[in-house]
Amino acid sequence: MTVAPALTLPGCVPSAKQQIVPIVQHEQLAQGTFRVRLECPEIASQAVPGQFVMIREPHRSDPMLGRPFALYDTYLDANGQPAGIDVVYLVVGKMTGLMSRWQVGDSAEIWGPLGNGFPAPPAGRLVLVAGGIGQTPFLAIAREALGQRKYGLPNRPVLNQPENVTLCYGVRSREYLAGLDDFSALGLNVRIATDNGSQGHHGYVTDLLREELNRSSHDTTVYCCGPEPMMHAVARMCEERNVCCFLSLETPMACGFGVCFSCVTKVRLPDATWDYRRVCVEGPIFRATDLFLERPA
Repeated sequence: MTVAPALTLPGCVPSAKQQIVPIVQHEQLAQGTFRVRLECPEIASQAVPGQFVMIREPHRSDPMLGRPFALYDTYLDANGQPAGIDVVYLVVGKMTGLMSRWQVGDSAEIWGPLGNGFPAPPAGRLVLVAGGIGQTPFLAIAREALGQRKYGLPNRPVLNQPENVTLCYGVRSREYLAGLDDFSALGLNVRIATDNGSQGHHGYVTDLLREELNRSSHDTTVYCCGPEPMMHAVARMCEERNVCCFLSLETPMACGFGVCFSCVTKVRLPDATWDYRRVCVEGPIFRATDLFLERPA
C-alpha cells in the first residue's frame, strides 16, 4: 500500500497535511495500551516533540470526528530520514476500541503535525512528569534532549543540552506501565510510582517530583502531562519553588486545527485579566503560570 497524496489543511496550521496512510506496525505495550506505526514521511519530517496528530478510520462515519494523539516518536528509513510516526494510545472509547483491532496493512486517516510542541530542551535539569497515559509526548523530547535525534524541517536547534534528564512516571499498577523499555534504552533516569505499590514508589508521581525538586530546584525545568488534577498539583509545586513548568494539555478536540473552538482553555493575560486560547493551535503546550488553574478550596 502506498501513501495517499497529502492535502494541505486550510487556515491556522499551514504545515499540516491530511493523508490516508498505511499501518506498518501495531503492538500491545501494556494493559489496554498499544503502539501503532504509521507511514507518513511528509508529516514525520516536520513534526517536533509535543505536537500531535488527529486520527480516524477512513471511509467511516461512526465515529465521524478524528481523535487527537500525541507524537510518541518518529521512525527513520534506511537512509536515516523520517519515514513515519509512532502513536501510543490507551483503549478508552469507540475510536480507540476500533484502533485496537487494526492490522498491519490496514490504513488510517491522519492530519498533522498540529499544535505548538515543547520548547527546545533547556540547559540544566529536565524533569518529565507523566501520569497515566501522559508519558506519550515524552519519548521524542527525551531523545532530542539527550542529543540522539533531531526534529522539524529544518531541524530545530538544541542550543543548551540538559545535563540531566529524569522521567517520573506514575500509573495505577504495574500492568499499565507502557514504553518503559523505550525510555530505559535512552539512558535517562526513570523513576516509577504506582498507586498500589506493585512497582517502584508506593504513592503518587507527585511524590517523586517533590523529591526531585527537594534535591535541587535550581536550573530545573519541568514538562508535565497526565490527568488534570495531577497537572494542577505539579503546577502548584513548581510555582511554589519558582521552577519553570510546561503542561501538555489533554483536552478533547473536534477539528484539531483551530476552526471549531471546542478545545479552548482559560489563560491569564499580562494585565491580570483572563481570556481563552485554543489548545489545538496555541497549545497543547502551555507555560503553567499562564494557565488559569482553579485553586483548591
